[in-house]
Amino acid sequence: MTPIYPPEPFRIKVVESIHLISREEREAALKEAGYNLFLMKAEDMFVDLLTDSGTGAMSSEQWAAIMRGDESYAGARSYYRLKNAVDDVFGFKHFLPTHQGRAAENILAAVLVKPGQWVPSNMHFDTTDANIRARQGRPANLVIDEAHDPENRHPFKGNMDIAKLKAFIAKYGREQIPFGMITVTNNAGGGQPVSMENLKAVADVYHQNGIPFFIDAARYAENCFFIKQREPGFELKSVKEIAHEMFSLADGMTMSAKKDAIVNIGGLLCLNDDTLFQNLKNELILREGFPTYGGLAGRDLDAMAVGLYEGLDEDYLAYRIGQTAYLAARLNEAGIPTLQPTGGHGVYVNAGAIFPHIPNYEFPAQALGVELYREGGIRGVEIGSVMFACLDPQDNKWHYPALELLRLAIPRRTYTQSHLDYVADCFAAIKSRANTVKGYRFTYAPELLRHFTARFEPL
Repeated sequence: MTPIYPPEPFRIKVVESIHLISREEREAALKEAGYNLFLMKAEDMFVDLLTDSGTGAMSSEQWAAIMRGDESYAGARSYYRLKNAVDDVFGFKHFLPTHQGRAAENILAAVLVKPGQWVPSNMHFDTTDANIRARQGRPANLVIDEAHDPENRHPFKGNMDIAKLKAFIAKYGREQIPFGMITVTNNAGGGQPVSMENLKAVADVYHQNGIPFFIDAARYAENCFFIKQREPGFELKSVKEIAHEMFSLADGMTMSAKKDAIVNIGGLLCLNDDTLFQNLKNELILREGFPTYGGLAGRDLDAMAVGLYEGLDEDYLAYRIGQTAYLAARLNEAGIPTLQPTGGHGVYVNAGAIFPHIPNYEFPAQALGVELYREGGIRGVEIGSVMFACLDPQDNKWHYPALELLRLAIPRRTYTQSHLDYVADCFAAIKSRANTVKGYRFTYAPELLRHFTARFEPL
């Protein structure tokens, strides 16, 4: 039974026109972009579910805050308004603003990661993985086995496997692990949450081994809302209280504020260690800008300060999680398999199950993304072998991810029920001709983050 679509806890004040271009025009646009949806024009999209990062609608309060932006180079009032919000929500001793999450990851990796060192997590997402590799480090994914079973309805499939983590540390040693991470929610694994019980266990293992613990907090508010919904003992706690408990376990965090702070640009790097903070600050000055603006305009800092609180609003979070569950249910009714249970920020379609005749080295999720655009002008993003397959330098073999997924990331406060119904109808049309769809091969691919700029041709 399809969940009831939740009424939006807001009303629409400004609209932006979108247009569905003809099928012929869509086909020409695909060819021009080398069948890479990242390289296509946004104006050629009818429903754009490429990412929820920086694509949401800001509120009237955020736009009002933008007008208060103080553009002073150093010590702007906007910085101190953001500092007050960051201190209140996260509780770390120090913080640095950055222009987005990958900048925070870059600065952290630049200061801490040495060649050959390992950084464990439940599952690193693309930019975290790439920033570690760019410093000749090795990212390691230690998520629980249930995460790789798309039908398993474990409520916290983002959890890290504690036994794997202990064995990993025993194998490589503390000196080869400059810091450890966990991603909440687990984006690469379907937007799945991490339980507070698991967070505490992970923190204990890291700290018992003297390893600093950093949280990738891009979608922390959604994770906290899932804890409130699914984990016994948290039903009566506010999402903000749950967030305080979560971050009290960690030594620091990186965050793309373009997600749960609902802004178009911005990021955060927070931590407690005084010496590390000074080193990170020096790196930030070199790469991003002065520590009180971090590559952002003052107006962006003010919008972030407001958005941090709006992202914690429980009426908003209930609507957002409910909207995602609605789309997943509509797809399932149409016979489209999705990762279960539904995660927070998007629906992850099991492309490998829709196209079992396409092997992972011919990129079934990329093929599904192309077909979705071809069918209805809808853009998703491949999360499979294009994004995560890698050549292991130790055994010189290609290693492929366990699942071939197409992510439909829902921008915040942007699309309505009728848009999601349209998406489901387009998937149903693709399913009816699934056995005729072919795979793809690269005509160009860079070494790191290849999904952003690679080009393909159909087989």
